[in-house]
Amino acid sequence: MKKTAINRTFPIAMMFALFFIIAFVTGLQNPMGVIIKAQFQTSHLLSQLGNLANFIAYAFMGIPAGWMLGRIGYKRTSLTAIAVGVLGVAIMWLAGRSGLYGLYLAGAFVSGFSMCMLNTVVNPMLKTLGRNERQGNQLIQFGGAFNSVGATLAPVLVGYLMGSNEALRTIDRANPALYIALGIFAATFIVLAFSKIPEPHLQPASAERPAATPRLLGIRHFLLGLIAIFLYVGTEVGIPNIANLYMTQELHMDASVAGTIVGTYWLLMLVGRLVGGAVGNRIAVHTMLASTATLRLLLVGLFMLFSRTSVTVDLPVFRSDLSFGTEPIRLGLVFLILCGLATSVMWGSIFSLATAGLGQATAQASGIFMTMVCGGGILPAVQAWIADKTSFTASFVLVLCCLGYLLYYALRGSRPAAPRLSDQKGRSSAGSLA
Repeated sequence: MKKTAINRTFPIAMMFALFFIIAFVTGLQNPMGVIIKAQFQTSHLLSQLGNLANFIAYAFMGIPAGWMLGRIGYKRTSLTAIAVGVLGVAIMWLAGRSGLYGLYLAGAFVSGFSMCMLNTVVNPMLKTLGRNERQGNQLIQFGGAFNSVGATLAPVLVGYLMGSNEALRTIDRANPALYIALGIFAATFIVLAFSKIPEPHLQPASAERPAATPRLLGIRHFLLGLIAIFLYVGTEVGIPNIANLYMTQELHMDASVAGTIVGTYWLLMLVGRLVGGAVGNRIAVHTMLASTATLRLLLVGLFMLFSRTSVTVDLPVFRSDLSFGTEPIRLGLVFLILCGLATSVMWGSIFSLATAGLGQATAQASGIFMTMVCGGGILPAVQAWIADKTSFTASFVLVLCCLGYLLYYALRGSRPAAPRLSDQKGRSSAGSLA
């Protein structure tokens, strides 16, 4: 028993480290939207194109990443992803030196390829390392806690680097954050290169390329789960991104202050994931998803109701000097930031529900699953366009619709379909593909 614990500990630790990298690099696109708007004088929509480029890469790389996972394994896929991530961040650095908007978008797009591959690795790996569905979900929640640490630090750090002078908000000023990302990539690459990682889904070299995609898409709870993750990531990213624009553009708040407030959103996700990890082995996954979807619906509704009120509340925030303090913000905005707490456990819950019973097809399913993470770029861009045409507050109607679907998926859509009596081979749409 002791040997098993030791063998599981190091792979789990490495997956947690990769979770941190994913969030830190992805989180850079949030404050970068404020920089892009100031440096290039763009619309709200165009300020989100870097975020869109980062996430749309998932649509192109998800299925190939799942194939790579089956062919070359977790370790080599991770090392390849880290190398691609270094290239993406380096391109963003060059964009800062040259001041070219198109080069920044290219860097964000290449970084997205890396994040997609890493996400394809960490989720099925942690689920596999858990001894059952609830323990797998529990490990993903703890991994998500490290994800939240990276997501918390990114906007706070870049907000601090931008300062209060809007004229000085350029990509070049965010370079220290890019150097940190490169350092983390390098350190993780070296450690991972000399580590042993289990390869439960590695296929023999002689195996044919998997052709189970049509069968996977024929499984109802998996197909509906793909829609759920598209909408979930869109709202997870969209809420802080649009909140950042809302604070700096409509409320005319200092970018560094807005960054600390957005950082609090991600910090609350950290708290929620730690709690979710602690209780994840005792609560049914669909119950966890349903309760958090309901809470987010309530909080977004309260934001829309109170967005125009002038009443302020002192919100505890995590500052760039690693201290806690308070910032006076509008009451409606407090409800929006509290969404971080309810958002926290949704990723792991949806992944666990969507891939339940897939057996050996989990690696390929993870790749297909990751293609839908592109919602994190598409939906915030759509929401920003709605904000351009109407208002920031009205744009959150889109978020409410997405959350309504997530509640449906938790209550009904995630339930495996009953076996079909007409299936002469004894296979059902909810059966294992092992």
